[in-house]
Amino acid sequence: MSTIYNILTHITESITSKVKESFLFITIFNILKYFEDAWINSFFKSFYPKENFLSFFKKSKILNKYLFSPLIVIVVFTIFLLLSFTPVSWSLEINLLIAFLTFFIGAKLIPKYLLNKDIELFNFKRKEIYSIGFCLILLGLIFFILCIGKAGGLPIIHSSLRYKLSPALTMPIFLMIPGIGMIASCYLMDYKKNIISRTQVRFRFLILFMISAVIFLTLAYRTPLLAVLLLLIIMGYYGEILSLWEVVIAALIGIGAIVGIGYYRVIEEGTITKGASPISTLQSRADFTLHVLNLINSVSGDYGLLHGKLIASSLPGSALGPRMMIGKLIAWRSEVTVTPTIIGPMIVDFGRIGVAIGMGLIGFILGIGFKIVEKTKNSFYLFIYALLLTYTILGVETGILDIQVILYFIIGLFIYLVILIKNRKFKI
Repeated sequence: MSTIYNILTHITESITSKVKESFLFITIFNILKYFEDAWINSFFKSFYPKENFLSFFKKSKILNKYLFSPLIVIVVFTIFLLLSFTPVSWSLEINLLIAFLTFFIGAKLIPKYLLNKDIELFNFKRKEIYSIGFCLILLGLIFFILCIGKAGGLPIIHSSLRYKLSPALTMPIFLMIPGIGMIASCYLMDYKKNIISRTQVRFRFLILFMISAVIFLTLAYRTPLLAVLLLLIIMGYYGEILSLWEVVIAALIGIGAIVGIGYYRVIEEGTITKGASPISTLQSRADFTLHVLNLINSVSGDYGLLHGKLIASSLPGSALGPRMMIGKLIAWRSEVTVTPTIIGPMIVDFGRIGVAIGMGLIGFILGIGFKIVEKTKNSFYLFIYALLLTYTILGVETGILDIQVILYFIIGLFIYLVILIKNRKFKI
């Protein structure tokens, strides 16, 4: 494994070095440096609210320290359920109870007995992390240009073009998200070493978000944009470069983006009348997703229906993707994609046992990651935790079914297990 990593970092460092020496990127970085200096020395900074703005937020220990603990997943799931007016069957209520209970055990109770002394981590070099992140962003930009060229226009302007985007071309674009997280973790490292100021790292976080916003808004994608925003908020929160009030405001902006972009899309596609409100579109989406979950639960029984075939369909080359398989399963329509919530795939494949094991495992991964972040304050491990928590929160509605997201969880679990074995300081 170390040999593969060394080869990967050698290649990415070479690519990063050559690209950053090119005239184009020297020009871009010089322009960004100019704006960064202007930002730092700007007179208008004095008008920006200070750290103690909305200071009443700081009185809450939960908001100050545990806002993005793994248990936020249960909170988000509960809010999502409350948004819908769709009645939940008794059988589904049991599955939801199992999901919440096993997630709590995995995220809160088991990590309590692990890594209780000083933690010995694998130290990834800043140069290696930066080069991998830089290459992932560069790869995403290249495929973004290819996508726009193949579609023949901008999906944000002509919504019908969104359905002409090829998954083979869009999937590499989503690699920008971990790439942005890696670059952000490097900036946090520099900030902790006093190489750059707090103002500089905040500006660079903003630039990273703006780059992703241009890319994903152009493609009319909502979830990836929200993923970048949430990822950077979590990293900024625990990296102590964002004030608590800024986190709250950014979260509200994210909710507004979900509602606004969703409303714009359904109006453009003509799937709802113009008299409908943005809030009603959000509620109707929750209603539909919970209705899907009810149907999935009713046809899967106690022991599941597909026994692993659904999750296997996320692999490249499968005739139908997992969300299309669910569409075919409940409506015999394989041409549509259906969001099944985070527990939907577990129910379809393995029933209640799948829910218990799946939610317990996700909780365990996030619980160990959170404990490592709490005890070490390591910026790279903060990125790993923030990435996994981001996709878990988003997966509350969409499910964790994309192959790259599944790989993130596998890599995260592998790293955490190796750390547990390396430390050998845990007792149960």
